[in-house]
Amino acid sequence: MIDEIIENALREDIGDGDHSSLSCVPENAIGKAKLIVKQNGVIAGMELAERIFKKFDPELDMHFYKKDGDFVRSGDIAFVISGRSRSILSTERLVLNFLQRMSGIATKTAAIVELIDGTNTKLLDTRKTTPGIRYMEKWAVRIGGAFNHRFALYDMIMLKDNHIDYAGGVNAAIQKANAYIKEHNKALKIEVEVRNKRELDEVLSTGNVDRIMLDNFTPQEILDVLPSIPKSIETEASGGITEQTIRAYAETGVDFISVGALTHSFESLDMSLKATFE
Repeated sequence: MIDEIIENALREDIGDGDHSSLSCVPENAIGKAKLIVKQNGVIAGMELAERIFKKFDPELDMHFYKKDGDFVRSGDIAFVISGRSRSILSTERLVLNFLQRMSGIATKTAAIVELIDGTNTKLLDTRKTTPGIRYMEKWAVRIGGAFNHRFALYDMIMLKDNHIDYAGGVNAAIQKANAYIKEHNKALKIEVEVRNKRELDEVLSTGNVDRIMLDNFTPQEILDVLPSIPKSIETEASGGITEQTIRAYAETGVDFISVGALTHSFESLDMSLKATFE
């Protein structure tokens, strides 16, 4: 999947040729460039950067000063790349695009993880990702210290409000999901979203689920209902949770908190790749 994303991105950016570089840089010219960090944060995408460079030109050489997950400060040099000047120029923007976005996600993730430090609650991402590059964004979440929820629609059954409404209710949705798993011999966990205590009670009376998502419950409402949920069923809080309120949610003892903002409301980390003659 990573290689497919890289190939599509290079094809999109280069097309029939990097004519800027082809027109003015000699074919055999050798150059060197350094990645300069221009904003404090957590760097992510270093391993991916090497993969992009090497896929385009295996003879490019990288010297790393930072690794994925390191905290970086403005002015830090993360790596130096050397080799064919044309190769460096042709891959520069793709590498920066991923590094900046992944570092922005990792930085935001690390900051939120810090807010719930000391609790037993794990921070999760969601499927609210950029189409086509989900793998990279969820990779950045892991680098930032959080955990991935399901990757896509195929690796977990997640019965949300619309599924429940279309299926004819909570009980019907759960029963149909379990029958589907048995019929198709799938090893899939079932998570059910509940919007209120009534739906929660329906889930508990039906059973046969692995996780319950308490959607838009307040911390107090979660404290009120957690004792009724068997320890064998995981619990997840989601919906309307902010950096100001996440600590209160974590302190309820809920197993997971999912935050879509990790991958849809981050600020890219500023950095640049500059030619160097040192």
